[in-house]
Amino acid sequence: MNTHDARFVRPVLAAFCGASLATLVACSGSSCFGLDGCGSGDGMPNVALSGTAAIGKALASAMVSFSCASGSGSTLTDGGGHYSITFNATLPCILTVTSGGTTLHSLAFVDGTSNTTPETELMLVYLAAQLGTSETSLIAGFPSNSQFQRALANQTDVLAAQSAVVTNLQQRYAVTLTAPAFLTTPFIVGQAGVDSDLGALATAGAIDVNGMPDPVAVALLSAAGLAHPLTTTSTPAAGTGSAASSMM
Repeated sequence: MNTHDARFVRPVLAAFCGASLATLVACSGSSCFGLDGCGSGDGMPNVALSGTAAIGKALASAMVSFSCASGSGSTLTDGGGHYSITFNATLPCILTVTSGGTTLHSLAFVDGTSNTTPETELMLVYLAAQLGTSETSLIAGFPSNSQFQRALANQTDVLAAQSAVVTNLQQRYAVTLTAPAFLTTPFIVGQAGVDSDLGALATAGAIDVNGMPDPVAVALLSAAGLAHPLTTTSTPAAGTGSAASSMM
C-alpha cells in the first residue's frame, strides 16, 4: 500500500466503525454486534465477556444476547460454540443463547468467562426461586428490578447457587461433576471438564434430547431455591473474571 492509499483507508475505516451501529463491526480490535456498537459515549464502562454455549455438543452459529443492568449487546457463536464480545454496559448481565428450538440462559457478574449450558439454566432457576419468582419473570423483570440486579451481581449469591446446582444434581442423578465451577471455567466442546459433565448429565437423564434441563431437574432446583430464600442482598463482592473462575 502506498502513502496515498494509507491516507485514504484510515479515514474510511474510522468512519465505518463510527457509523455501523446495527451490524457486526471491528473497532479497537473488539467484536461488537447490535445497537450499542463499540462505544456509546454515555459513560458506561467497557464490558468484555466470553464463553462457550453447549449442551453436550456445541451450539454453533447461535445468537447470544446480553441484557445488562445498563446496556445490552449481542453476537454469534463460532463453530465451537464460543462467543466473545466487548461492549458498553454495566454488570450484571443475563445471557440468552438461541439455537433452533433451544434457548438457554446464563449470567455474568464480572468481566471474563460466563458459559451458557443447561447447568447455567438451572442456576438461574435456583436464583429465581430464591427471589420468590420464576426464571421467566426474573429475566423479564431484570432490566428494571434493582433487587434482581443486586442478587445477580453478588458473587456470594451466584457462587452459592452454582454450588447448589452441583450438589442437587449429584444427589439426584448420582453424577459426580468434574468441573463444579461450570459458569466461569473455560472449556472446549469434546474435551474433559464442563463438556464431559454435560454428556454425563445427559446420559443420567438430567438433560433431555433437545439439550434442555429435564423437568425433574428444573423442579428439583426450583424447590431447593425456595427452601433457601434471599431475604436480603448485600453489596456485590468485588472480583475479576480470572478470580471468579479459580473459585470452587
